[in-house]
Amino acid sequence: MNDQQVEVSGRTTPYRGYMRVDIYNLRHHDFNGGWSDVLSREVLERGNAVAVLPYDPDRDEVVLLEQFRIGGYTAPEASPWQIECVAGVIERHQLPEETAHREMEEETGLNLYEMVPVHKYLSSPGCTSETIQLYCGRVDATGAGGVFGIAGEGEHIRVFTAKSDEAFDMLDCGRIENAMTIIALQWLKLNRQRLSEQWLDT
Repeated sequence: MNDQQVEVSGRTTPYRGYMRVDIYNLRHHDFNGGWSDVLSREVLERGNAVAVLPYDPDRDEVVLLEQFRIGGYTAPEASPWQIECVAGVIERHQLPEETAHREMEEETGLNLYEMVPVHKYLSSPGCTSETIQLYCGRVDATGAGGVFGIAGEGEHIRVFTAKSDEAFDMLDCGRIENAMTIIALQWLKLNRQRLSEQWLDT
């Protein structure tokens, strides 16, 4: 759907902080060839993000993070302690790859040697414009672990490793509850052999 199929009659910004909330009044073309009623829709604007699943093909291990998430705390029947990939917001004038390297160092202390793209997707298109650029990244997981994060930003991140099959078991039993990590582990499950052969040949 292009801009000619959406007509915006007003936009306000009632909240602007770490994140921004915009309210749109709009209508759009419908599938019958007409126009919808005028709708009011709130959009959470928080920028775009990059996420990386760190994978060591030599050890067949992934590196995962565990940290407190307010969304997990307030969601019904979810855990406030989310197991996740490395992730961060892409800063202005910065490439996703640059953000990936920065976040890998800040959140795990590891070097990122190589990346392959997995998917780019909208995290929750019904309420936010945020996109996630998701990668699988090659790391050396030897000695990985500990507590990382930037204290001034309220980060307290536990880093741990798991054999790929152990991580897949966590996925299958529902221990992984966030989209980026589910997508990344499902992708690795499908592509592990090909990816290992590719990286171990280099």
